Amino acid sequence: MIARQGRSVAKHAAERLKEAFGRLVGSPLLPPPALRDVGPGDFEEIGREFLGHFVSLGSLQPAETILEIGCGPGRMALPLTRYLNHEGRYVGVDIVSRAVAWCRRNISPQYPNFTFEHADVLNQRYNPEGRVQAHDYTFPFDDAGFDFIFLTSVFTHMYPADIQHYLREIVRMLRPTGRLFSTFFILNEEQRILGEKGKNDIVFRFARGIYRIRNEAIPESAVAVKERALREMFDVAGLVIQEPIHFGGWSGREDGLSLQDIVLAVPAAGSAEEQR
Repeated sequence: MIARQGRSVAKHAAERLKEAFGRLVGSPLLPPPALRDVGPGDFEEIGREFLGHFVSLGSLQPAETILEIGCGPGRMALPLTRYLNHEGRYVGVDIVSRAVAWCRRNISPQYPNFTFEHADVLNQRYNPEGRVQAHDYTFPFDDAGFDFIFLTSVFTHMYPADIQHYLREIVRMLRPTGRLFSTFFILNEEQRILGEKGKNDIVFRFARGIYRIRNEAIPESAVAVKERALREMFDVAGLVIQEPIHFGGWSGREDGLSLQDIVLAVPAAGSAEEQR
């Protein structure tokens, strides 16, 4: 036990030293590989890709106030440091405490307008010892405080009831002119047909009513929601989907804009006041 604790302390010390050395020599600010448990693909390239989507689809402006739910170790925050100006502000929230600690230690000192918060929300995949259920969590932010809220590969690990609650919270936190950018695995007829042809990259074998899961042992490892049910959830929360939904390549579509399906939405007229 003592030897194992010693190795853990040494490992963290080595990571800190590597971070400090990287800053001194001007190396790209990147989290250690052990923290980059954020799915397949190149860490930096995906961040740059989504910055492009935020601007082109979400009309993100350099002076806006942003909330990222599920910031991880900064895959999206890092390219945003080069896009936001001194008037812009970014807040990142994540359920993985080590990822939040790394961002606070490495990003915030260089970019004071970037702050990070830990949410101790239960998730069997990423935070199995979390103290709060997702459907009971209240984000610690004021009403109507953000211009742009985004979640990438977050709703893909949540159950519909939890998604519904987060959508209501998002409406509360968005300004009337705000936008929500989020990604999903969406089940519909085209996806089903492609699946029958063996073209779905992820096979959601286990049906759970309006959603399906990939892995019964760890259900939240990947969750897909039926399109009709998803549209109803947005409507109930007071969000209007900005058509079209940009379906991704995970289902086997050759014209997928990204890997996952992208949904852009705005508050319905009066919805923020109703949530409050």
